[in-house]
Amino acid sequence: MAIRSRMPRITRPPSPRIRQTRSYRERLAPMMGWVDTIPMPVVRGIGTVEVLGLVLPPLTGIAPVLAVVAAIGFAVLQVLATGLHLSRKEVKETGLNVPMIALAVVAAWLATVW
Repeated sequence: MAIRSRMPRITRPPSPRIRQTRSYRERLAPMMGWVDTIPMPVVRGIGTVEVLGLVLPPLTGIAPVLAVVAAIGFAVLQVLATGLHLSRKEVKETGLNVPMIALAVVAAWLATVW
């Protein structure tokens, strides 16, 4: 009886709210204006590398040298992001890049001396 009563819920078509999901590009565009010019796999790759490279090596203790490499890579990424914002005349958006570059340099330094 319990299985039979749940069958209509399983076989019912999804609600309009579920069908009207927006793409990742549409959701990210208000926060990051550059996603409309960069392929989505590159955007996902950047996010994955940032999180995995900076967080996992120090937390797990596996290949801690990767934290240095990731921090330097993150600093380079932020310098390139600053250049992208300036080329798109988005000067206001570069305000966060400078502190992020400084934090990446501090993270690289801490990873070498710690």
